[in-house]
Order: sequence, then structure tokens, then C-alpha cells
Amino acid sequence: MLPTELEPVSARGWPATQSDSLGDWRLYASRGISGRLNTCWALGAPDRPVQEAIDAVEAWYAARGFAPRFKLIVEDTSVDLASLLSARGYQPDRPTLTMVGPLAAGGDSDVALLGEPNANYCVVFADAAFGHADDAAERLEALAQTPTPRAFALLRQDGVPAAVGACVVEGDFAGVVGMRTAPAFRRRGLARRVFRSLTDFARAAGASQGYLQVEESNGSAVALYRSEGFQTAYAYSHWLRRSPAPL
Repeated sequence: MLPTELEPVSARGWPATQSDSLGDWRLYASRGISGRLNTCWALGAPDRPVQEAIDAVEAWYAARGFAPRFKLIVEDTSVDLASLLSARGYQPDRPTLTMVGPLAAGGDSDVALLGEPNANYCVVFADAAFGHADDAAERLEALAQTPTPRAFALLRQDGVPAAVGACVVEGDFAGVVGMRTAPAFRRRGLARRVFRSLTDFARAAGASQGYLQVEESNGSAVALYRSEGFQTAYAYSHWLRRSPAPL
């Protein structure tokens, strides 16, 4: 599956609060914290010379008080943007896989499928082990803005909220996002049960193919998704400035 086909769907399935464009480049911003919600997705050609486009992106994020980021597809060689960004002091961060795969049936009666993320869902999602409160708030804000059809999965263990995930359907595509298991309940197969309940929901909603993003370093999650038939379609990194730009 080509990035040009899937990336726009992915953006709508994980919506930022602000957006703009420079030709085929898409600029997204929310609270300035997480990657995909606060990044310029350089998916093709900008509407001006590339160096001027980079200047415009930097100015757009600076006006919002955020550091600029660029999302680059690893296989994209249409413009040598990586070299240009490197010359300005940017470096790639957190290589991430976009995986696609089949939507297996297998709903789980113990997994509650919600129309909105409720308090118990948020308890798991905002667990301190996953990061700070502002990061969780930004991501929960994105989840709350996802379009329908959608489902928020919550699995309890002994009455305690233990694992969550979400699914957003657009036509043939279903995006699985926000998969988290509370630290005390890991290695019990809960993520798989949540995942299968979400893919079962997506099938019923008319989707025929699933997609998701997962950091390449998250070996256990990558292994889970591969065991469910998902394969890497392409990889990307967020480019951040690690040193001052040359004068």
C-alpha cells in the first residue's frame, strides 16, 4: 500500500486540532507534544522551492510556540529532504512502522466496545507509566475527535480497567490506535484480545483492511501485530532539530 493512499486516511483517523498545507505537505499541530499530531507530513512536493517551504514550516510552528518537526517516509526519494534537513541540524527520531493487514473476526465478550472514551478507559490510557499528563491529554483529545464509525475497547481484569484500544473506520480502511495495557496486567494476552475485538468491530462496520503505526523499537507490539497477519507497508521517522541551525 502506498503512503500517498494511506497517509491522508491516517491523518483523518488521528486528527490534530490545527492543520494547514503547502502543496502536498501537510502541517499538523495540537498541544505540541506527541509526534504525528505536531508534525509536517512531507508527502510529496510543496507549493514553493523546498528551502522556502522548510522556512515556512519552521515559521508556522514557531508562531504556535512549538519546535518544528518533519515526518519523512523512509522510501521516499522524490526530494532529498533528509539531506536538506540534516544541513539545518535536524536528525531522525523514533523510526516507526506503518503496518497493514487483515481484519480477523473474533469478538471477545469481556471486551466492552464504547462509543466514547469513558473514565475507566482514560485511567488506563493516562497511566503515569506511559508518559506525562499533558501527553495523555493531547492523545485523548485526538481520540475524542476521531470520526465515526469508531469504537473504544476496554478490557477489565477482576473488575479493574486493564487494557484499552481504539478503532476508526473510513471506507475500506480501519485504523487501530491507542493500544495500551496497564503495567500490572502485561504479558497476559490482553492486548491481543483487545486487538481482535477491534478488528471484529471494523469488519462489521464494512472495512476490509486494517492499518496501524508502531515504533520499530517496540518489539513486543510489532511481534503481536505480525502474528495477527499485519506486515510493514513502509517506515517513517520524525525529524527534529538536535543542534542549532547553521548561520
